[in-house]
Amino acid sequence: MTTDSEHPSREGNHSSQSGSDNSPDTQGEKKRSAGYGAVFAVREFRAMFAAHVLSMLGTMFCEVALAVMVFRQTGSALLTALVFALTTLPYALSGLLLSGITDRAPARRVLVTCDLLSASCVALMVIPNMPIAALLVLRMGVSIISPLFTGTRGASLSEILDGDLYVLGRSLISTVSQTSQIIGFGVAGLVVAWLTPRQTLYITVCTFLCSALLLRFGTLPRPARDTRGAALMRESLAASGRLLSQPRIRALLLMWWVPPMFFGVAEGVAVPFAADSGAGSVGYGIFLAAMPAGTVVGQMAAGSLLGPEARDRITLPLAAVALLPMLAFFVHPPLPLAVGLLVLTGLCGAYALGMDRWFVQAVPLDMRGRAMTLLGTGLMTLQGIGLTAGGAVAEVVPPYAVVGGGGLVGTAGVFMVLRSVRRTGITREAAPAASEPV
Repeated sequence: MTTDSEHPSREGNHSSQSGSDNSPDTQGEKKRSAGYGAVFAVREFRAMFAAHVLSMLGTMFCEVALAVMVFRQTGSALLTALVFALTTLPYALSGLLLSGITDRAPARRVLVTCDLLSASCVALMVIPNMPIAALLVLRMGVSIISPLFTGTRGASLSEILDGDLYVLGRSLISTVSQTSQIIGFGVAGLVVAWLTPRQTLYITVCTFLCSALLLRFGTLPRPARDTRGAALMRESLAASGRLLSQPRIRALLLMWWVPPMFFGVAEGVAVPFAADSGAGSVGYGIFLAAMPAGTVVGQMAAGSLLGPEARDRITLPLAAVALLPMLAFFVHPPLPLAVGLLVLTGLCGAYALGMDRWFVQAVPLDMRGRAMTLLGTGLMTLQGIGLTAGGAVAEVVPPYAVVGGGGLVGTAGVFMVLRSVRRTGITREAAPAASEPV
């Protein structure tokens, strides 16, 4: 299926129009992967990686502790579910309206400020007799801050790490996020059971503060990537429009967004599928952990064993077949086989390493923060839509058929997107120059 022409040219056309020397495909890029050890040899990355681990732990602890607090005070399953829903719902609002912050302020300042604001929101949750509505608003505040933090961090990685190190660094960040889905909530649950929910929130405050300290003293100050003074919200919306108007960037964004939306369909029916299998909550946990576990293994293997060009060659084939294992759900597989199928789907997630490399090549340096924020905004929003749609359809259709249907429709959608990715990889239009007016 794949030919050399399906991938971005590996000759002089890789740098963005911004002219940055930090593009992952500079002239001196190594042909072989440098390995994860070389990534951890970069001091700034070590600080950023440790901060990411702390932030993920803090987020998990906050969600579980707050959910327990809300349920104990209200006994309402709906209000408790809102704690988790508010993890993703504000992404679209924040990502679209405030993304300009990520490029218009120095990256270190944005990252540290985001951590301090998150710590402040969680600290207010600890106040005794805080109304439930206020707790939910504060939780939403943390979620509004999150896309700005992740977008700025993603853009900063492209400046801290050169060439293939950037791809491997993004892989490690992704691995932490996936692993947190496997064990993070379990660890958080044990902490909440050992301590009280409010004491657990104190730990969350400490994790955000420690993350801020690591970023403040472990990373170098860098100037803002974009110094234009347009109105923030108008410029943020305009920047999203500019990014989506570029065929190459639009195709890659869709490639980031479409498969995870249909992965979410399977997650949305995890509870009824496990119940139909007679496995209960244990089966539910295993079902949810299967896909992230496969993703971790697939990405770590691709990053460790393959060089940049080899990862480029497998990107489109892996993306094309990623949702095919879900088609086997039409035969109503038993839980062990269903878990194995989801692990296979997760293994195909190694295509993200090639996508990381292509995306940062396509986006100008002065727009990388906004591009990363837009990527994360669409990813979280569409995953939430897929999860919700899967659960809604499962009200009238057997859950195994919902997963199979998601695999069928999703594969068709992925093939349509792949056509755009291939086409723009051959005749890629230039990204807008930094000086182009909004």
